[in-house]
Amino acid sequence: MFIDKVNIHVKGGDGGAGCMSFRREAHVPKGGPDGGDGGHGGDVIVRADASVSSLIDYRFKHHFKAQRGTHGKGSRMHGARGEDLVLKVPVGTVVREYDEETKEAGELIADLTHDGEQVVVMAGGVGGRGNIHFVTSTRRAPAFAELGEPAGEGWIQLEMKLMADAALVGMPSAGKSSLIAKISAARPKIADYPFTTLVPNLGVALTDDYSFVVADVPGLIEGAHEGRGLGHEFLRHIERTALIVHIVDLTGDWEGRDPLEDYEVIKRELALYAEELGKRPRIVVANKIDAPGTEEACKKLAERVRADSIEAAGGNEFIDSPIDPKLYEISALTGKGVESLKNAIGSKVRELREAAKAEAAADEQFDYVWEHKREARDAKFEVVRLSDHVFRVVGPRVERMVVQTDWENEEAIAFLQHRFKRLGVDKALDAAGACDGDEIRIVGFAFDYESARMAEDMFAELED
Repeated sequence: MFIDKVNIHVKGGDGGAGCMSFRREAHVPKGGPDGGDGGHGGDVIVRADASVSSLIDYRFKHHFKAQRGTHGKGSRMHGARGEDLVLKVPVGTVVREYDEETKEAGELIADLTHDGEQVVVMAGGVGGRGNIHFVTSTRRAPAFAELGEPAGEGWIQLEMKLMADAALVGMPSAGKSSLIAKISAARPKIADYPFTTLVPNLGVALTDDYSFVVADVPGLIEGAHEGRGLGHEFLRHIERTALIVHIVDLTGDWEGRDPLEDYEVIKRELALYAEELGKRPRIVVANKIDAPGTEEACKKLAERVRADSIEAAGGNEFIDSPIDPKLYEISALTGKGVESLKNAIGSKVRELREAAKAEAAADEQFDYVWEHKREARDAKFEVVRLSDHVFRVVGPRVERMVVQTDWENEEAIAFLQHRFKRLGVDKALDAAGACDGDEIRIVGFAFDYESARMAEDMFAELED
């Protein structure tokens, strides 16, 4: 089964809790704190793997969770880190955020175009620190530790786009499947009715000293850019190809269509789906020249292709055009002209790929863009006034701090107040009009606002 788009829910592993412990040994009456840290939770990683050809592994299973970190122990024994969960996807997979309520894809997370390329889509929670970290010159025996940080969770969308060098496009029954079977080892289903091909087929074609990947894309019809027929489902598979090979059926198939009109329809659909596709380098192929009575249609198509090539070059026929001015005449049935076409495709693909490599080398790439965006977004928070004396603080990092606090330990609560002050929560509450004694709500907890004076006195020397 060919699956090229799925939505899945991912959750990182929760962090393990830190340990509150004191050294207990014979003849050591006042042993110091020795609580170990909790282990970090595992990350959820999406990795491109050349051996994977579709997203079928995520067709029926939609929820994935990384391993949590283990808790710290006494004697400075730290908890083990949770194991990362690696989700393998085909090369060419686009990863985006996804809103399950609105059913819409969100911000781009990564575009995995190389084997082994990966991105952390959901980081594991940080392990809580043991009480050995909270010793200061004024507090020699801290009687609290941090709980593990709960990991983030959410939906993401995986969308596969074929990584082919050349894409065969055209109306249904134009002969795309027959051609890919002639120039490669691919063996797609071939029959004399429209929409025989329902999923893209990939084949590797060999020339004298060069090989290239060619994709047979299911037939397009007028209105494909709006989703008619198999439009949106497969037009995206053309987006990454270096070269478009436009195949025109000279016979008009059993419907008796006009080959020139078919040619114009496909041109329009590509341009309407994505403007850049309309300008993509292109080779036009006239198929079924072995059929009687196709000579006139072939001549008119050759004239139209040459005119389009000159127009694409700005009206100058001596300047290289993205559209090859030559019409390649073939018969995918008998094999006439196929070898010449294959060599032309191979030569053009090699030229385009080398130019793309040079451009990519000159273009500086920045790693971890998604991680930086996520960190910046997590640090943001806002104060919402619910009533005269009730406020709610909303923000990923602030909420995790609250969940990470042991609310049965007064020292841990005071430490949380200190962290809030350093993060700027106190200033934001003051600006919103909060006064001592007002109720502050964060996730499922509520407490009285104290301007963090107690925390300031108790943890003045504490480095967070």
